[in-house]
Amino acid sequence: MTTLEVRDVAVSYGKVRALHGISLTVNAGTIVSIVGANGAGKSTLLKAVMGLVPTVQGEIEFDGIRLDTATAPRIVRAGLSISPEGRRLFPYMEVRENLALGAYQRDRAHAAKTLEQVYEWFPVLKERSTQLAGSLLGGEQQMVAIGRALMSGPKLVLLDEPSLGLSPLMMREIARIIRRIHSEGISVMLVEQNARMALKLSDFAYVLQTGNVTLSGTGEELLNNVEVQHSYLGV
Repeated sequence: MTTLEVRDVAVSYGKVRALHGISLTVNAGTIVSIVGANGAGKSTLLKAVMGLVPTVQGEIEFDGIRLDTATAPRIVRAGLSISPEGRRLFPYMEVRENLALGAYQRDRAHAAKTLEQVYEWFPVLKERSTQLAGSLLGGEQQMVAIGRALMSGPKLVLLDEPSLGLSPLMMREIARIIRRIHSEGISVMLVEQNARMALKLSDFAYVLQTGNVTLSGTGEELLNNVEVQHSYLGV
């Protein structure tokens, strides 16, 4: 069963076209990565899926629900959530308060149950639950951002540059977290400049260049693709 279908989607910022007729699929229970250079349109694609930027062409559908004509709250209720690039935390609010924002459309019982699950996945966040989010280390802040995205109980979570600015050790921890999320039956759409990490995690992946899909294949296929190796893996 297809979870997400993006068909011929275009996005413009004023007169500048950011996405040119993008088409891709995220099947249920998979990790799908979007790799590419800065300015390729990766984050714009995630924002279009979440209803954060308008499309000027094409359709986005999730389990039979049209997303490109839906409001952002409706999209979250349909089962999608996003951990945005740069984390976008409220630094002067406690960790638990930042997490709770992700469950604003859920009843207290379901939110409380999911919070305990998030604390199980991220024990350090339980230890720091009353600490101001802005006082955490970068990797811990990223855990808060991912945990907040999970608080809505999504079927599909969109992760935008989760390893950005992190140490190699913390990058490996983020990779472990993504695998754990996937093992819980949550589909993942991953935008990541660390192409090697992303492709190793992925069931399937797409390469974006200047708003166009130029390559696609399994993670292993793209890891072994000469063009990808030269352009994104430093081989």
